[in-house]
Amino acid sequence: MSFLEKLKNQILIADGAMGTLLYSYGTDCCFEELNLSHPEQIQHIHQAYIDAGADVIQTNTYAANYLKLSRYGLEDSVKDINSAAVHHAKKVAKNRAFILGTIGGNRGIKPNSISLEEIKRSFREQLYCLLLEEVDGLLLETFYDLEELETVLAIARKETKLPIIAQVSIQEPGFLQNRTPVNEALKRLESIGADVVGLNCRVGPHHMLLTLEQIELPKQAYLSAYPNASLPAYTDGKFHYDSDADYFRRAANEFRKQGVRLIGGCCGTTPEHIRMFAAELKNKTPIKEKIVKFTPKVTVVEDPTIKREHTPLQEIVKQRPSVIVELDPPRKLDTRKFFDGAKALKEAGIDAITLADNSLAQVRISNESLGYLIKQELGIRPLIHISCRDRNIIGLQSHLMGLHTLGMHDVLAITGDPARVGDFPGASSVYDVSSFELIQMIKQLNEGLSFSGKDLGQKTAFSIAGAFNPNVRSIEKAVKRLEKKMDCGADYFISQPIFSEEKLLEVYEHTKHLKAPIYIGLMPLTSSRNAEFLHNEVPGIKIADSIRERMAKLNDQPNLAAREGVEITKSLIDAALDLFNGIYLITPFLRYELTLELALYARQRAQELRGNIHAKTTIY
Repeated sequence: MSFLEKLKNQILIADGAMGTLLYSYGTDCCFEELNLSHPEQIQHIHQAYIDAGADVIQTNTYAANYLKLSRYGLEDSVKDINSAAVHHAKKVAKNRAFILGTIGGNRGIKPNSISLEEIKRSFREQLYCLLLEEVDGLLLETFYDLEELETVLAIARKETKLPIIAQVSIQEPGFLQNRTPVNEALKRLESIGADVVGLNCRVGPHHMLLTLEQIELPKQAYLSAYPNASLPAYTDGKFHYDSDADYFRRAANEFRKQGVRLIGGCCGTTPEHIRMFAAELKNKTPIKEKIVKFTPKVTVVEDPTIKREHTPLQEIVKQRPSVIVELDPPRKLDTRKFFDGAKALKEAGIDAITLADNSLAQVRISNESLGYLIKQELGIRPLIHISCRDRNIIGLQSHLMGLHTLGMHDVLAITGDPARVGDFPGASSVYDVSSFELIQMIKQLNEGLSFSGKDLGQKTAFSIAGAFNPNVRSIEKAVKRLEKKMDCGADYFISQPIFSEEKLLEVYEHTKHLKAPIYIGLMPLTSSRNAEFLHNEVPGIKIADSIRERMAKLNDQPNLAAREGVEITKSLIDAALDLFNGIYLITPFLRYELTLELALYARQRAQELRGNIHAKTTIY
């Protein structure tokens, strides 16, 4: 009797985790490579699950694809590893259990990190390897991204008539990470051709059952469930699961009541967990009707207690010339000069103070805390830089939720300089995401959804700036990055400092087609030494030879050199305001008196321009 014929009339017991057992044996490497180097371990695990009562086992091929094997330098071993995996399963099964060729998902919390074209190529290679070895069916498991699963399922369905099980992984009961209801997702998978649809990984029986309560029985396909044993614990540098296998026995009949016909285990499960499922469900008749608890639609609302206090900067700069100033948080705990500078800049009428996030990977006082203080005590609008370097996805979302709660809605999303360039070169650079993905995630918060797709109950109101570095060899490529950031959701841009009128004109010509406005970065040089350091050692900054020569002539006259730096910047302000509405002044070494003078000058020049033209056409 075939796999699907058996499912028609009885519940089948599947196996549990493979990687968990290999990890518990002390193996912490590429588990799929063990198909070649330690075949006896793989066969022993298959045997243990069949002895525990499994009717269905899966090949040790979850990550045996080009994309994942390349992390270990094994990308050329895809065929050998998959073929060996099927061989081991067949050697043990001996017609006592069905063998499913397993293919796992690639995309996680960062769906755009891998293109669909890469996924298709990798999937086809692994698929053909498994089909050539004549497995009894295919198991597509642990897919967080529905687009990826729909794509590979369509490919598999076109290539084979074998049974296909398609399983998604959830972040919270009832929904995928993009907020697609699981019930809807499984219907879509069934329509593409999946014979069995269901859930696996990420959650244990409790949350999986809560989700299954919201899922209708498929019209043509069958339901599957492979819960985790529990949440993992981390002790002495190792992950472990402490779930009592008897918990699975007690939950078994609840899975049957929800219509599950294929039941197994995922992370943390062992042959003992499967033995408990088998003791309760093996050969039981599946249900054919159920009552579904449909989850009411959640309406995400604006937080009535938190209001945006200002017009978004991208709207201001479209309507009139706007000046913002970067005032770096201090590297020491004495903040008097910082607050003196902030107060003076406020009186100069600037639109916002921007606060860098440990720029050049050098430790400074938290920009979030200083931003809140200048907002509360001085009434200044803070624009908070957010670097991907220092926080994982959990920290980034927590940080953003905190900013929202404190009423700070203006942010600049940057990837951040690597830790090795700063004052703690041994520190780790996190980089869970890049600035592109961070922009997308912040936009998702503005829809009331967390990074993982969970409902936040309220929408944030972030105005998102993207960084722009025009000081590169190819301005065309730099502008392409801007366009990509706009696609991700950037509202406007802030540029690295520019030090020549020629560069200003070049930037204008290459960006005048963009709908997102740009704040042009300008920074007064303080000395020839400062100019040489910036030009030669700081990433993203280049200074014209003519400017460096002007500063070099005053190398021994520091006061005159600083004045020259201010005058150079004033001429650049004049040129910039003819082309752009946004001026972004960068304060060097907390010398706020320099940017204060420049801010006042920029405001005066902007007023003169408006007075002359009355209604200046906004160029952005």
